[in-house]
Amino acid sequence: MATQYQNLSDYNSELLPNKSVLAKQEYAIVVADWNPQITHTLLKGAISALTENGVEINKINVVHVPGTVELTYAAKHLITNFGTRFSAIIVIGCVIQGDTPHFDYVCQSVTAGVTELNLRNEPIPVIFGVLTTNTLQQALDRADGIHGNKGVEAAITAIKMANIVW
Repeated sequence: MATQYQNLSDYNSELLPNKSVLAKQEYAIVVADWNPQITHTLLKGAISALTENGVEINKINVVHVPGTVELTYAAKHLITNFGTRFSAIIVIGCVIQGDTPHFDYVCQSVTAGVTELNLRNEPIPVIFGVLTTNTLQQALDRADGIHGNKGVEAAITAIKMANIVW
């Protein structure tokens, strides 16, 4: 029996805020340069999704950091130094399982860091766009592969979270 693959990055743009609302918003993306064949593909997907839905390209700020652990520091820096300038911050990284427990420490660190930033009652949502996979192929499948582009999903999540009506 053949395996059915679903592109999980499909979304209904009609359920998003009006483009005129998004044209007024500014977003930040912090991307890890470790595993760049994956993370830079996710970055392109996130930027495309933001601009296709109305965010102006000059209102998308990209910050590069060396690795996934550094994502939370950079996101905290953006929140601390730029206040409510950004409607949301997306962090993008990729951690692939290796032969050592380093994978576990990195994944736990970035997950806890992003969770803490979101629980601090900050006015800016921090969106988790980090792949944590067992193999390079699994990462490729999620970076414009058979499972879509998780950068697109992170961007759509950022738009939705930035525009929650309370």
